[in-house]
Amino acid sequence: MTPDQKFARYVRLSLIGFALVFIYYLMADIFLPVTPQARVYHPVVQISPQISGRVTNVLVSNNQPVKSGDVLFYIDPGPYNLADEQAQLALDDAKLQNKRLDTNVKALEAQISAAKAKQHEQKLLKSRGEKLYKQNSISEQKLESIRANYQASKSNVAAYEAQLAEAILARGELGEQNLAMRHAANQLAQAELNLSYTQVRALSDGIVANLQLLDGAYAVAGKPLLAIVAKKADLVADFREKSLLHMKRGSLAKVVFDSRPGEVYDATLETFEAGVSNGQLSANGLLSTTETSNRWVRDAQRQRIHLTLVNNQSLIENMPSGARATVQLLPESAIGQWFGAAQIRFISWLHYIY
Repeated sequence: MTPDQKFARYVRLSLIGFALVFIYYLMADIFLPVTPQARVYHPVVQISPQISGRVTNVLVSNNQPVKSGDVLFYIDPGPYNLADEQAQLALDDAKLQNKRLDTNVKALEAQISAAKAKQHEQKLLKSRGEKLYKQNSISEQKLESIRANYQASKSNVAAYEAQLAEAILARGELGEQNLAMRHAANQLAQAELNLSYTQVRALSDGIVANLQLLDGAYAVAGKPLLAIVAKKADLVADFREKSLLHMKRGSLAKVVFDSRPGEVYDATLETFEAGVSNGQLSANGLLSTTETSNRWVRDAQRQRIHLTLVNNQSLIENMPSGARATVQLLPESAIGQWFGAAQIRFISWLHYIY
């Protein structure tokens, strides 16, 4: 065989090999999809104080495990102690004011009783005067004076009754349902709640991360000061849309983690993500923006799936958030699963190199 014939043979073999690899790639992308775009995510809880004040004592350190309810740091309680005492004084004052109003109600009731007695007396004098007037025993002027005194006594009773009604309205309901008492009790409860907020606690189990807080810093209500990485973990993978054509919930998968090269773990497809940020429209009052691309073949859209490790879920719970992985989805056929297992096993070996 001449050198030219050998060269032509090598070219043909290379072209055949390239064609076979290309065909395998096209078929594998649909029936044996694999992606290196997979990560372990942990929920991160941002810890923000609910009140403002000077930080007096930071009790935790970076990467320290904490339990839900553990105190993370203290805020100066001085101003909130004063607010609590002021609210307690306001409640005591409301109780004292209610006692004054009760005394005023009783005094008005006594005055009404006296005024009604006076009215009864004036009524009797009026009846007697009218009889004496008919007998010409008193003058008309005297009778008018008696009648005027009777009307004055009626008006006096009505005035006291109006004052009593006003006093009862000002007093309000008795007991804890009194409006002034409820206002004062509400202010006291708010002051006590704010005082309890001077102890900033963990809201969930996890690990303190990126702690930069020091004693003496000023905490602003609602502004995050540290983060807690929860133990709960989620394994997600991003695939091209066409790669998920034959996949469904419960499909088998193989996973390789960058931090554990050579180890392959079984997993199942748990859920499909409802959408991605590119598919979200916001009602911002602007006209819609069309997608533009100068490429003849645009980039494929990726969709996210969530996976669960089979009998190894605790493994990813102990991994840091953001740990990278490679995910191989497996078809239902036995031969397809064999090829997929071989493919991910080869990738696991490559992780020893890169």
